Amino acid sequence: MMEFDWWRRFLVRLRMLFALPWERVRKGSVLSMKLKGTIADQVKSSFSSGLSLPQICENFIKAAHDPRISAIYLQIEPLSCGWGKIEEIRRHILNFRKSGKLIISYVPICGVKEYYLACACEELYVPPSAYVGIYGLTVQASFIRGILDNVGIEPQVQRIGRYKKNCEMLTTLLDNIYENWLDTVSSTQGKSREEIIDFLDSGVYQVERMKEEGWITNIVYDDEIISMLKKKLGQKEEKRLSTVDFRRYSRVRKWTLGLEGNGDVIAVIRASGSISRARGPLSLPGSGITSDELIEKIRTVRESKKYKAVILRIDSPGGDALASDLMWREIKLLAASKPVVASMSDVAASGGYYMAMGAGTIVAEKLTLTGSIGVVTGKFSLQKLYEMIGFNKEIISRGKYAELQVAEQRPFSQDEAELFAKSAQDAYIRFRDKAASSRSMTVDQMETVAQGRVWSGGDAASRGLVDAIGGFLELLQLLSRRLTFPKIVKLVEVSRRSPSLPEIVAGFGQSLFGLEKTVKEVLQELGSSGVQARVDGILFERLEDSSEGSPIIGLIKDCISSL
Repeated sequence: MMEFDWWRRFLVRLRMLFALPWERVRKGSVLSMKLKGTIADQVKSSFSSGLSLPQICENFIKAAHDPRISAIYLQIEPLSCGWGKIEEIRRHILNFRKSGKLIISYVPICGVKEYYLACACEELYVPPSAYVGIYGLTVQASFIRGILDNVGIEPQVQRIGRYKKNCEMLTTLLDNIYENWLDTVSSTQGKSREEIIDFLDSGVYQVERMKEEGWITNIVYDDEIISMLKKKLGQKEEKRLSTVDFRRYSRVRKWTLGLEGNGDVIAVIRASGSISRARGPLSLPGSGITSDELIEKIRTVRESKKYKAVILRIDSPGGDALASDLMWREIKLLAASKPVVASMSDVAASGGYYMAMGAGTIVAEKLTLTGSIGVVTGKFSLQKLYEMIGFNKEIISRGKYAELQVAEQRPFSQDEAELFAKSAQDAYIRFRDKAASSRSMTVDQMETVAQGRVWSGGDAASRGLVDAIGGFLELLQLLSRRLTFPKIVKLVEVSRRSPSLPEIVAGFGQSLFGLEKTVKEVLQELGSSGVQARVDGILFERLEDSSEGSPIIGLIKDCISSL
């Protein structure tokens, strides 16, 4: 909590008197926020649906300092985001509680993620018919090689890094999440680890038992919570509870509440989604990272004198190797001109980590999934499939390796396989050596933490891949200490151009069948009561476009991407 002197408090009240109509909030109001489903790391526009992590966190900060807000009513339903975002939201809940204001949670469907967040609140309520599924955490590995064999498809894959597909790695990640869950819930609820483990292992599904054993505050319906809030806040029972919802409160500017300075400006560049070199003709702007668009943002910030520092916010599992390298170069140039700090969200692995290496400092959440310094690349041989369906394709070529990337109707020849392996090894060496240089390690030291292994943020920090653990607030404090910034700075989101109506319409269908179910979603699901990490027999960071002109291969790629 920021402490304001009398003059700043006076200015805030004066600004509120002349606030814009949509910023007006009745004194004694309750901020009502519903957390549900996917939470994006990008800032949402006024016309976008869904939740945005930056706006959620900002609402907590504003509500803590806003004299018009008396409490927060947090309704938590099943969440499909990763543990990095969960950690950051939970930290903001705890910071809000330092304001002395009430925050209560209501959880109709309660899994491990939902309970983890809800128990950070001062009070936790569930309805009598709540679905409770706090049974533990699982990780699942699905393999599709048998399916491919049955349909005549032979994946020819080069994996550089022994951890690109490894049960040991997944077990360690699961253990990190499980241990963190036990420790956090134990300290919050004032119970021993043994009690927490017994609770999980007993298969609790009855809310009455949760109340009896002190896991929740009470069993009530939503309308009863509203009545209770009126009493707690001293409002009359016959009058309607004064509330402000998430979307409306998001329109209240930080400046109005004295939370934004007029001096030093810090640019925030967000990079979310899988990485590619260029956006397809049907791609909706905002879906994934394209090197051209991000490089344009970086150059704009580098050439501007108004930005004193840069926060590079990354939420990406990687993707195209060339695009990652081009962006890394621009980030390095940016870091040479002004301080750049990389902030990791749910995942910053492979190409996501590649980008972070260009920053001067890397900050991650304890459960961010990062690292994955390795290479996976390959192609499909459809020889048997073509024979089964009676399809024939003839290629006429000149040059020993001319058919390396286009001949999907046959396997690699021995010479082609050797060249392909050398190419993958060369890509790995470049990645590894740049990582070693950026982290001031020897190649041998980097090799021990590379090999394609994915680390949790905590383990990555202890091994030198990450500098500090924390979220946006910790990152700003770090910048303030290092660069002697004032406590209150101005953050400016460097956003891409708004999409035109034709682009929105054209991209709608693509967004429904988007190809972004990449490693991020595989790793992202490593959590919740339905936690999954699908390590399919073929997970590609870089799938060579060996199928141009072949609708059959294109269809297969689409199918594999959606598995």
